[in-house]
Amino acid sequence: MVDSEHEIKDVPSSIAGVQHGERQPERQRLRKLAQAALNADMTVDQLQTIIGDLDRTLGNMDNTISGLDGAIAGLGVTLARFDRTLDQVDATVTKMGDVVGRLERVTGRLESLVDIAEIATRPLGALESAGRSIAARLGWTDRPENSE
Repeated sequence: MVDSEHEIKDVPSSIAGVQHGERQPERQRLRKLAQAALNADMTVDQLQTIIGDLDRTLGNMDNTISGLDGAIAGLGVTLARFDRTLDQVDATVTKMGDVVGRLERVTGRLESLVDIAEIATRPLGALESAGRSIAARLGWTDRPENSE
């Protein structure tokens, strides 16, 4: 039996196409590996670009968050001040309520005094009216008053 390898070796490679046939899959394999390496290199470059951009973005976010932390701290101070102010307003409203209560009591007393004074001066008004009427009848006045 003739060995197939020997037969191929005996035939010139250009005629048999063996050398070209055997190298073709190897070349394709090398081309695929080279293309995969180039693709991997491009992917690595893209990833490095993305990571660089991400690094800058994270740095900017860090600055933004630091600013936000400062704003929140300032807000905390403002809220504490606002809380103290509200406590002062509450105390002032309570004091004003007390003052209003005292003023209402004083006003009530004054109204009572006015009522008493009106009651007390009614007889004086009647006496004055009677005195004018008598004075007018006696002619002691130049103008007589209308009597009731």
